[in-house]
Amino acid sequence: MEFLLYPRTVPREDEGLRKAMGRYLDITKNRKFSKYLIAKTIPAKLPKSEAKLWKEHEKRMGDFRKKLKVHDRRKGELIFARKSLVDLKLSLAQRMLAKCEFCERKCRIDRTKGERGFCGLDSKSLLSSEFIHMGEEGSIIPSHTFFFIGCNFYCIYCQNWTISRGKESGTPVSGKDLALLAERRENESRNINLVGGDPIPNLHTILEMLKFLEINKPIVWNSNMYLSRKAMKLLEGVIDVYLADFKYGNDKCAKKFSKAPDYWKIMKRNYLLAKRQAEILIRHLVLPNHLECCTSRIFKWVGKNLDNEIRLNIMGQYHPEFEVFEFKEMVRRIERKEMERAFELAKKNGLYNLEP
Repeated sequence: MEFLLYPRTVPREDEGLRKAMGRYLDITKNRKFSKYLIAKTIPAKLPKSEAKLWKEHEKRMGDFRKKLKVHDRRKGELIFARKSLVDLKLSLAQRMLAKCEFCERKCRIDRTKGERGFCGLDSKSLLSSEFIHMGEEGSIIPSHTFFFIGCNFYCIYCQNWTISRGKESGTPVSGKDLALLAERRENESRNINLVGGDPIPNLHTILEMLKFLEINKPIVWNSNMYLSRKAMKLLEGVIDVYLADFKYGNDKCAKKFSKAPDYWKIMKRNYLLAKRQAEILIRHLVLPNHLECCTSRIFKWVGKNLDNEIRLNIMGQYHPEFEVFEFKEMVRRIERKEMERAFELAKKNGLYNLEP
């Protein structure tokens, strides 16, 4: 089918935002297409074996990268394939459900038979809410956010713990349901923002959403980034912006406060993959008494490996919540001197592209 561009309002720009998220801005101005739309123009076969599916995926991703360059140079129009790269990604995600390894916990349980892993979900996705969010970063708002139930982390200070730990029942949704919700509010927001909990356990439903969706909006993956390598491969070509948490600078803190083993290795790998795949806006929540063990080490690595090609939001919103009261050193808000130190550490490591 044919798809043409149309005008829309745009976010306020600055030089740093253009450097880090220039393509995102171009989509909001209808100068370029959202990546998932281009992926839907790539014809793909759907062989029966998983090995052949991955081989086909590798080939079609090569086609996608070439076509992306062409469209970014001269827009034009899009003609969707009957069976596309998005269908191929969806087929792979659905197969992975039977031995789930969307995230690095790799529970490998059969969610199609009702089994539940660390995230607490079977094959059904549950939506807590969807609304036009005005509390995100200035470059993102107004943002059409989809809050999914369930999370592959267990953060003891989680401010959305009723969502992440499944204390809310939520509403069962299909990808087609989500696409209809997005299309109904198309003119109210600048992007589609997938969050939770975390979107990772809902990868299959999100890909199904993109199969049915046909609007030119940036797709924002708002996540803790604890994805498996396979899941990162499936996101390439359909995600425009990683709105990504970088929480800890070492494995000890990650395991203690989020029950996340091997965090540092996984984050380094996934951020380097994300850099090649899409644009990145990193969120770092400053934690009390964790400036040297976490903030400093994160900023040093980001400054060396990602530089100012990313946008950084240094966040001071931490407050004691959920189960954090068992840890005395965490039962207080962030002090002004700690925030000042965090900004000094960013500057020390050459990170100037900061969210206002």
